[in-house]
Amino acid sequence: MIGNAWLMIAFPLVGAFVLLAFGRITNRWGHLLGVAMSLASFVVAVLAFFELIGFGEEERRRAVHLYEFIPKMVDMGLLIDPLSISFALLITGVGSLIHIYSVGYMSHDDHRRRFFAYLNLFVAAMLLLVLADNYVGLFIGWEGVGLASYLLIGFWQFKPSAAVAAKKAFVVNRVGDLGLLVGMFIIWTTFGTLTFKELGTQITPGQANGTMLAIGLLLLLGACGKSAQLPLQSWLLDAMEGPTPVSALIHAATMVTAGVYLVVRSGAFFFQEGSTAALAVSIVGAATLLAGAIIGCAKDDIKKGLAGSTMSQIGYMMLGAGLGPVGYVFAIGHLITHGFFKADMFLGAGSVMHGMNDEVDMRKYGGLRKHMPVTFITFFIGYLAIIGFPLLSGYFTKDGIIETAMEHNQVLGWLAVLGAGLTGFYMSRMVFLTFFGKPRWAEDAHPHESLAVMTVPLMILSLGALGLGAYLVLGGTLYTFLRPAVGGEPTPPAFHFVSAPGLATLALVAVGAAFAWVRYGRAEVPAVQPRGSFITTFARRDLYGDALNESLFMRPGQWLTRIAVFFDNRGIDGLVNGLAAGIGGSSGRLRRIQTGFARTYALSILIGAALLTGALLLVGNI
Repeated sequence: MIGNAWLMIAFPLVGAFVLLAFGRITNRWGHLLGVAMSLASFVVAVLAFFELIGFGEEERRRAVHLYEFIPKMVDMGLLIDPLSISFALLITGVGSLIHIYSVGYMSHDDHRRRFFAYLNLFVAAMLLLVLADNYVGLFIGWEGVGLASYLLIGFWQFKPSAAVAAKKAFVVNRVGDLGLLVGMFIIWTTFGTLTFKELGTQITPGQANGTMLAIGLLLLLGACGKSAQLPLQSWLLDAMEGPTPVSALIHAATMVTAGVYLVVRSGAFFFQEGSTAALAVSIVGAATLLAGAIIGCAKDDIKKGLAGSTMSQIGYMMLGAGLGPVGYVFAIGHLITHGFFKADMFLGAGSVMHGMNDEVDMRKYGGLRKHMPVTFITFFIGYLAIIGFPLLSGYFTKDGIIETAMEHNQVLGWLAVLGAGLTGFYMSRMVFLTFFGKPRWAEDAHPHESLAVMTVPLMILSLGALGLGAYLVLGGTLYTFLRPAVGGEPTPPAFHFVSAPGLATLALVAVGAAFAWVRYGRAEVPAVQPRGSFITTFARRDLYGDALNESLFMRPGQWLTRIAVFFDNRGIDGLVNGLAAGIGGSSGRLRRIQTGFARTYALSILIGAALLTGALLLVGNI
C-alpha cells in the first residue's frame, strides 16, 4: 500500500473534480461522494501505517517515486515515514469526521455540494503538503491549502464580512509564503537540491553560518503565516466567518498545523551548533501562546474564543518544535491530541449554534447542558483536555512541552506555565457562559440536541481527547515511532507525574478556573459586554494587530501606491504622451506647407536650386 500512497491524495482530488465539474447533477448525492472520498483516503492511510510499522526502525523512511517533474531539478515523489504518516492519519481521520458532521450541519444549504468539493480539495492539498518528499511538492500543497482555505472561509460570500475575511487570510498568508519561497531559493543555490533525503545527507551538525540562519528564519516566516503565529496572526480570528466545520478543519487538525510540520521537517536548518533559528522558533511560540490566551479571555463570540485558543495552542507546539528532538515529539503529540479535542469543541460550538439559531454570543446562552446533553458532555471532555486536567490527553502533551521548555530555558518555561493558567480561565469562562447559569436566550430560541450525524463525530473525537495523550506519551510510544524521522536519543524521555512545573501548572489552571466560576459561573452575567479596563479593550481588539498592520504596512503602502501612480502618470506617461504631442504638433505645423499645388512645389524647387547654386559658387570662389 505504501507504493500506492498517492491514492491518499487522489481520492479527495477526484471527489473535488467530480463535484465541481459535473455541477448540479451531483447535488443530490455530492455530499455522500465527498464523505466517501475522504474515508477512502483514511483507509489507505491506515493500511500504509500498518505496512510501515512492519518494517524495522531503520527502514521506516520509504520513498515513492511518481514522475519526473522539473528536469534536472526535482522529481515528484512521496516520503512515507513516521512523521508524514502521523499527519496523514490525523488529516484523513479527523477530516472524515468533519465531513460526516457537515452532512447534517450543511443540510439546508443550497450549495452543499460545492462545500464538500472544497473540503475534498482542502484535504487533498494538505495531504500533498505533508507527503511530498521535496520542498517543491510541499509548496504546491502549501499553496493549494491557501486556495482551499480562501474558498472555504469565504464560502458564504454573500456576507461582506466573509468575503473580506477570506481575502485577508489569503493576503496575510502570501507574506509567509514569500518567506518560504525565498528560503527554497537559497536552499537550491546552496545545496543544489530540494529533496528532503538528499538534504539530510548534505547537512551535518556544525554547519551553523549566516546562510543556515537565513534559511531557518525564512522558513519560520512561512510557518508563522500558515500557523497564525506572531506577527502574522491577524487573519485567524476573522476566518471564523466561514461555516463552523471549516473552522474545525482548518484550525484544529490541518492548515494551522502546517507551520509546525514545516519546522519539524526542516529541523536540520534549525538545530545547528550556535544557531539562533531554533531559539527564534521557541520565542515566537511562547509569545504567541500568551497572545492567543489573552485574546481568548475577552471574546464573547464562541468561535472567536476558540480561535484565540487555537492560536495559543499552536504557540505551545511551536515552542516545543524549537527545543530539539524531545520537543519535537511533544509538539507533534500535542498537535495530534489538539486535533481531536479542538475539533471536538469547534464542532460542539457548531452544534450549539445549530440549536440556537446561529447565535454566537455566549452572553445569550446559559444553561444549555440540560437541553443539549451530548454536546455538553463531549465539549466538556474537550475542555478538560485543553486545560490539562490530569490523565486526559492535553495533560500529557502540553505538560511535556512545559517540562521540556523548563529544562532548556526557564523564562520560556514559566511563560508557558502562565499561558496554561490563562487557558484555565478563558476555557472555563466559555463553558460556564454556555452550559451553566440561567438561560439568557432570545425569545425565538429553542435549543435542542443535534442530529446523530453531528453528535456521533463529537463522541468519537471526545474519545481521542480522553485517552490518546496517555497512549502517545507513556512508555515513549510516539517518541520511539518518530525517532527515525526526527532523530533523538535511543532512550525516550520519562514523563513525570509529579514535578515543580507540573504542580505550578495545575495550581494556576485551578486558580484560573475558580476565578472564571466566580465571575461567570456564580455571578449574574450582564447582557451587554462591560466596558472593562484598557487591558480588556486591548484583548478585545486582538492586541491591536490590525491597527499595527494598518499603521506599518497598509497606510505606507497606500502612500507608496499614490507616489507610484503620480510618477507613472506624470513621469512615464508624461514623457510618452509629451513626445507624442510634440511630434503631433510639429506634424500639424509642417503639414501647412503641403498645399497640394504643383506651381508651389515648382517654385520651392527653383528657390532651393538657386540657393544651392549660390552656395556652391560662393564656396568655389573662397
